[in-house]
Amino acid sequence: MALRHVPQPSPQRMVPVPGHPLVVGVVPGQPELVALTAASWAEALGGVKVYFAYSDPHRIVDVEYPDGTVRHSGIDPDQADDSWEDRERLIRSFLAEVLEGHDGPWEFRYLAGRADRALTHLARAVDASTIVVGAKHPSSTERFREFLAGSVAVRLTRHQHRPVLIVPLAVVDWKAPTKW
Repeated sequence: MALRHVPQPSPQRMVPVPGHPLVVGVVPGQPELVALTAASWAEALGGVKVYFAYSDPHRIVDVEYPDGTVRHSGIDPDQADDSWEDRERLIRSFLAEVLEGHDGPWEFRYLAGRADRALTHLARAVDASTIVVGAKHPSSTERFREFLAGSVAVRLTRHQHRPVLIVPLAVVDWKAPTKW
């Protein structure tokens, strides 16, 4: 079996920051800080477009389109599950409320599957300069799951060449004892 050469980050693969959009991973119930940080960066970059995206892990991608959108379906084809439509409405209304004072252009994309792959596909499709995600403050069970699977932010930094901006959502006092 021949080894496949994976293109590595390099100056030739850099996407210029000015004039190129941001891709932002969002999840239901996430603090508004991620969306507001992305909007602030977009304004600082001259009003670039922001593509907010949620990747539903309970759905699979049927088709990936060149513009970064996807056609998706439920994991179990025998069970009708339209709850994703409610989740999409919830996220859209949350973003509209949070970004009410933001003048720059933005869109929301409902994606499917693994978040790191979905965000990478979207970033490639829209030629984004950066991917923005929120950091988690995981509980002990989430820490174990992230230990096994890795966080979305870590997987993004290891599997694509765009910079990843991680927005801290909770911090731990330097002097506090660690739980691990």
